[in-house]
Amino acid sequence: MERGSSSDEEDDRENLILQNDDVKHLPPTTRSPFHIDDFHSTMRRRFHLHLNKRYLLAILLPLLILVLYFSTRNLFPSGLRFDRMRESELRALYLLRQQQLGLFSLWNNSQLETGNRSFVQSTALLDDLKSALLQQLSLNKEIQQVLLSSHRYGNLSEFQSDFQDPSLSGGYGFGRCGKVDQKMNARRTIEWKPKSNKYLFAICLSGQMSNHLICLEKHMFFAALLDRVLVIPSSKVDYQYNRVLDIDHINECFGRKVVVSFEEFSVAKKNHMHIDSFKCYFSLPQPCYVDEEHIKKLKSLGLSMGNPEPAWVEDIKKPNKRTVQDVQSKFSSDDDVLAIGDIFYADVEQDWVMQPGGPLAHKCKTLIEPSRLILLTAQRFIQTFLGKNFVALHFRRHGFLKFCNAKMPSCFFPIPQAADCITRIVEKANAPVVYLSTDAAESETSLLQSLVVLGGKAVPLVKRPPRSSAEKWDALLYRHGLEDDSQVEAMLDKTICALSSVFIGAPGSTFTEDILRLRKDWGSASLCDEYLCQGEDPNFVAENE
Repeated sequence: MERGSSSDEEDDRENLILQNDDVKHLPPTTRSPFHIDDFHSTMRRRFHLHLNKRYLLAILLPLLILVLYFSTRNLFPSGLRFDRMRESELRALYLLRQQQLGLFSLWNNSQLETGNRSFVQSTALLDDLKSALLQQLSLNKEIQQVLLSSHRYGNLSEFQSDFQDPSLSGGYGFGRCGKVDQKMNARRTIEWKPKSNKYLFAICLSGQMSNHLICLEKHMFFAALLDRVLVIPSSKVDYQYNRVLDIDHINECFGRKVVVSFEEFSVAKKNHMHIDSFKCYFSLPQPCYVDEEHIKKLKSLGLSMGNPEPAWVEDIKKPNKRTVQDVQSKFSSDDDVLAIGDIFYADVEQDWVMQPGGPLAHKCKTLIEPSRLILLTAQRFIQTFLGKNFVALHFRRHGFLKFCNAKMPSCFFPIPQAADCITRIVEKANAPVVYLSTDAAESETSLLQSLVVLGGKAVPLVKRPPRSSAEKWDALLYRHGLEDDSQVEAMLDKTICALSSVFIGAPGSTFTEDILRLRKDWGSASLCDEYLCQGEDPNFVAENE
């Protein structure tokens, strides 16, 4: 205020000097008594004007300072306030971290409890608890990330490294659908070391491709028990297996020649092919489950043979449980070429045969698997349309109504009931999309799509689209001439399903069973894998004809 007063005094002096100079130049006049009053009036007006300027400046300056303070307060918090905010947030993070560690400890203890109970008991008691725990862990992680998001500047390595997820025992992630521990080290196996000049001639006639693959797998087991090389059937009397399977892969798994194509067999026998012993595993409904038409087809290949003869009484409708010793005692011989007919329905050491990787000792995950081209195409489709986490659904409908209704209970579910079952699995798996492998009509799949809804949003049901030159995921098949082959497409569907996070199968379908076999062997089987509406009956069943 001292600088302000000094300035006013200087202004006054300047005004006085100016007035004196003006007076010197004015002509002399006669003074009147009224001139004194005019002079005082002028001085009062000037004094009030300067006084008003000082008051206005004194009022406006604090207001300006307050406006600037409050407008910048939120942009630049005080050091003390910022430190307190940072301290509070980090304290919250610490408490959340402690909560998370406690939840993980509770989870791992529940895993130990599961190991001390039977599977059914532990599942009933702990499934809901585990689901709740995992939801809390997921929420906890989300809160931590939100709080950390306000600290994305500066060097925070001193505490960010402490906020990594601990591991869950049992191989679980944030979801209920962990992988099944197949206990591969506990496999019971036998060696397959065949005599190079002894052959088992495979014959598979039951059903479609999936049935034939199961039949081939059982033939491999029999060939190993009998020390024989397995002959794969000719495409002239069976499927063209080399379009969907890699035969050489099987031999590589054993490090020796254990299977040969029909063409290789023909060369080895120098076109003098003869089935020395045609001893049938099944006797009913007909020997070897082979009809006269198929016998004629075999003979048209240049094969000669005697009449099929049953080794024992065995009906495909009621197969007996057989042992390794039963097979070896009935079918071992010194004949060069042996045929035993279709053995799809054979029940020999089922627990042994159905274990992960099968009953034979080899260095691969599985023996009968899709060719490399089909596997790569499936992986490219998944990368294009599905991503890592997806549910696969085998939704068989065509011809399935009559098949299922002949069973008690039926396995054919109305679309709304099926949709509810699918939605529950999708929610459990926390998957954003479902791959649909189906022979259903568009009317059925459209209704199904409209009813599979989670959280108010439709869950996409993705099917393989028609061929488009703009899409490159299936280019490998077209480049190698495998396009428009129904068996290749079926194997591609099967492979995509086998690679899914969770699989929902069609009960009673061998297509589904082969997918489950692949998932088991590849290690992709999930704790949430199940048949459609497993444990339920259809809420409506039509009468029989």
